[in-house]
Amino acid sequence: MTDTEFKYGDSKWLEQPDHISKSQIKREMHALQALGEELIALSPAARAKIPLDDELKDALELADKLAKKREALRRHIQFIGRLMREREDELEPIEQALAIIRNTNQAATRQFHKVETWRDRLLAEADAVTAFIAEYPEVDVQQLRQLIRNAKKEQEKQQPPKSYRELFQLIKPFIIQD
Repeated sequence: MTDTEFKYGDSKWLEQPDHISKSQIKREMHALQALGEELIALSPAARAKIPLDDELKDALELADKLAKKREALRRHIQFIGRLMREREDELEPIEQALAIIRNTNQAATRQFHKVETWRDRLLAEADAVTAFIAEYPEVDVQQLRQLIRNAKKEQEKQQPPKSYRELFQLIKPFIIQD
């Protein structure tokens, strides 16, 4: 044994595949806590779609009650992380269900952006009405044109955007498909 090996210890433990560093354990713990926070942030209806055991469901319900107690919630999130660490084999279905919910939310956001884009385009461009009618022939043309006129008048007079909102509600069902 050389002086460096004796002085700094045996370096063979670093080469062992089953050794996990303390930093790696902490990273995994924080990832599980973040997953727990994401589960807490979900609505009860969305949470019902995720395959959770009773103990984890109860812990998430308690976290909802602790929402206003900052330090208690922080400790409880750590507890949820510990519960999830005990169930590492069962995490994959939970993560898959969360991914589906995230994708659904992103798709809904994209659709709302498309509705907003059409609304702004209808108010800004004269030929956008024709393009919208060509793409969505089921729309009530008379009501569409009237709402566009009223929304433009409201913008000019700096009035509350009542027709602007109504225009959004009129075109939303045509663009957003379930």
